[in-house]
Amino acid sequence: MIRRPPRSTPLYSSAASDVYKRQEQYEICRNKGTEPPFSGEYLNTKTTGTYRCLCCGNALFHSEKKFDSGTGWPSFWDPIDVQSVSTQEDLSMSVVRTEVLCKQCDSHLGHVFEDGPQPTGLRYCINSVSLKLEED
Repeated sequence: MIRRPPRSTPLYSSAASDVYKRQEQYEICRNKGTEPPFSGEYLNTKTTGTYRCLCCGNALFHSEKKFDSGTGWPSFWDPIDVQSVSTQEDLSMSVVRTEVLCKQCDSHLGHVFEDGPQPTGLRYCINSVSLKLEED
């Protein structure tokens, strides 16, 4: 008979949750995944601050340019600086989209669409998982 030591942490412990979060972050940031709509940490956040790349800390977006697009992901109408993000064509969903990447480390952030508010007319639809908010 095999004797197992008693479980010191519950199955859904903080440590297990941390492992899941890291796997989700890797899947989205490095494998170009997408978090489920209306599930992201920053979707309804109204906190003033700078949204940075989770992977490298690059400043990407400021809360002043965040808006509620109703799409289920945090949306911004402009990056903090044109040099902070890059874009490339994405054909992965059998439709042409424009992927948004961190210019510094190539982390996948989300996509940009041409249906946003003025003055840019752009909607940067970004995964919360790929961001870290630094409060002002």
